[in-house]
Amino acid sequence: MRLAVLDIGSNSVHLLVVDAHVGAPPLPATSHKEVLRLAEYLKDDGSISTYGQNRLVEFVAASIDIAEDQGSEQILAFATSAIRSAPNGDETIDRIRQETGVALNVMSGEDEARVTFLAVRRWFGWSAGSILLMDIGGGSLELASGRDEYPDAAVSLPLGAGRMHRDFLHADMPSSGDVDSLRKYARHTIGRIAGEINRVGKPDRMVGSSKTFRSLARIGGAAPSGAGMFVPRELKRKDMSGIIDELVSRTPAQREALPGVSAARSGQVLAGAFVAEAAMTIFDVSSLHISPWALREGIIMRQLDLLDSSEVLSPTRRRIGALPKPALTIPSNGGAQAEAAAKAAAAAPDADSTAPPAPVTSEPTPTTTTTPPTTTTPPTTPTSAPTAGK
Repeated sequence: MRLAVLDIGSNSVHLLVVDAHVGAPPLPATSHKEVLRLAEYLKDDGSISTYGQNRLVEFVAASIDIAEDQGSEQILAFATSAIRSAPNGDETIDRIRQETGVALNVMSGEDEARVTFLAVRRWFGWSAGSILLMDIGGGSLELASGRDEYPDAAVSLPLGAGRMHRDFLHADMPSSGDVDSLRKYARHTIGRIAGEINRVGKPDRMVGSSKTFRSLARIGGAAPSGAGMFVPRELKRKDMSGIIDELVSRTPAQREALPGVSAARSGQVLAGAFVAEAAMTIFDVSSLHISPWALREGIIMRQLDLLDSSEVLSPTRRRIGALPKPALTIPSNGGAQAEAAAKAAAAAPDADSTAPPAPVTSEPTPTTTTTPPTTTTPPTTPTSAPTAGK
């Protein structure tokens, strides 16, 4: 089916239309993106300003038109840290639903980490073994670790690149005091929850996802996006010191000249670098494999899994609990009676010639019971909204 995924993040709002098939990777059909920077339209109490709400509603409305024009059957709309932490987040969600018809699902930080982990697992496969995932968004840092499709441990921390840039790096050329404060805060915040991740065990592969890690890897010499998504890319911890020095020595406008740094992220990429350095140091990561798949792809994978859960289950011969009575009972004392009953069953017009012979019991009264097959109904997904419901 053709799906539209609407991702409302702290930095950008992104509509991705894909052709999705069970058991196959999603194939991108079209993309529509706007750098909204919701984190910059927050009031002193953290609530989203009226101007920020207006821009968000306009983008969602335009996204519906694009999704419908592209033939999308559903829109999976979700929001992350910016709306999740805003005091008027519920009010913003209600306004979007009333004015556009889109039911926006706000993911918890833990669920965001789990679904991103699912996408990373599907990308690297089972041969990757146990995975440690790091994902730096605009408002939060997600960490997850485990050996299965979903992690055994998942946490979300308020260490997003946009949030740290706003809270600590107040000038285009930050002072050494601002840099030290950000470094200490990032390491202290990550260090407090390190045990929750480490208790899962030593990972076999360390993975970084999100635009921040891709940009840092590109500055460090990784292949450009034009080389294709299947080219392996890594970010090495030994390169982080040089990457940070390069970023600190430039203004945001000058950072745009660096490979992998866009104008929209030229300010916050430095803050993201400090968070990445802190996480790689605390978890002793020498090299991060960069995943091209992240939260959006995880949302699609989870939706396809739900579509694939509609198989009809047949009843088994042996059940837990009391066994059903046999379909046909024949008295054990009387071979003639048994023979006559067997002939009558075989002569019935609706008899099934492939059915097994009827069991013989000592019960005097014939009893017929029928056990209907059970079916499973795929669960409904609150993140989906028909595109027709404008």
